[in-house]
Amino acid sequence: MTQTIMIVEDEEKLASLLADYLRQSGFETVWIADGNSVVPRVRERQPDLVLLDLMLPGRDGLDICKEIRSFSQLPIIMITARIEEIDRLLGLELGADDYVCKPFSPREVVARVKTVLRRAGDHAAPVTGGLTLDPDRYLAQLKGRDLELTAVEFKLLHFLYQTPGRIYSRSQLMDRIYPDQRIVSDRTIDSHIKKLRKKIAAVDPDRELIYSIYGAGYKYEPS
Repeated sequence: MTQTIMIVEDEEKLASLLADYLRQSGFETVWIADGNSVVPRVRERQPDLVLLDLMLPGRDGLDICKEIRSFSQLPIIMITARIEEIDRLLGLELGADDYVCKPFSPREVVARVKTVLRRAGDHAAPVTGGLTLDPDRYLAQLKGRDLELTAVEFKLLHFLYQTPGRIYSRSQLMDRIYPDQRIVSDRTIDSHIKKLRKKIAAVDPDRELIYSIYGAGYKYEPS
């Protein structure tokens, strides 16, 4: 099946150039020039990857990235003319998978697209460690037994479960679990993780699943 790349870029010539190179590499493309249209089109078209410019009319790319991450883990590559390190880090902090700085080679962008899609594909069918999740019913089972999670605990586990091995900071997890931006402490996430681990250990004392990475955050690892 042909993969679809959504190009979010207000410079028509640049967007057209990227589209030409991507199509030559076998991708389908969709072009959006206005920031306000991105999230509705992502929900409608469900592209395989988004090339997302940072500076857009209507809405900032970082804000768009953050909202997409509230409901989807589709790969996002940020495109920016800003060279300040803080902007690069902030883009990745909000959930971007990679970034490319302008000016760039279209061939480099295509190579980055292929790399990110390949990496995403490696996580598409993870070994789950005997864990099954039903997002519609907020049901989590380990070895066939219900973990009896709260809604917040389920959201946290489900988010980590979708990308095995990827490390998320406390702030990233808080943004995901509390999208209404309520004020919560970093330690709130630690508390939820502690309770999750306790419930997992009650079913399988030899299985950890959720790991702490000192100074970085947490990850789900089934093996």
